Amino acid sequence: MRVMVLVKATKDSEAGTMPSMELLTAMGKFNEQLANAGILLTGDGLKASSQGKRVAFGGPGRTVIDGPFAETRELVAGFWLWQVKDMAEAVEWVKRCPNPMLGPSEIEIRPLFEAADFASS
Repeated sequence: MRVMVLVKATKDSEAGTMPSMELLTAMGKFNEQLANAGILLTGDGLKASSQGKRVAFGGPGRTVIDGPFAETRELVAGFWLWQVKDMAEAVEWVKRCPNPMLGPSEIEIRPLFEAADFASS
């Protein structure tokens, strides 16, 4: 099963505060463990939403909205795409992850749709 692992943004990440060398090293080691276990498909950090855009859809119209975006806790600061045997394995890997932020933070795990999910449609 593939899952997207979402590192939620914080006030610090939205302010553009860069992680310490210690945290970068710890995250690098964690990513290496994921790769060695054959779990890591891809992953990366995202710049603050102030550098992003949203496109709102309303019928045939499109509206471009410049960042930054409100509700920091709903924003994503980074992601991984993993191949795991089940959600329990994904949770166990996330629990091993260094805290990706300077203070309290959250990581969300979401399964991706697979072709088999659409077979009964």
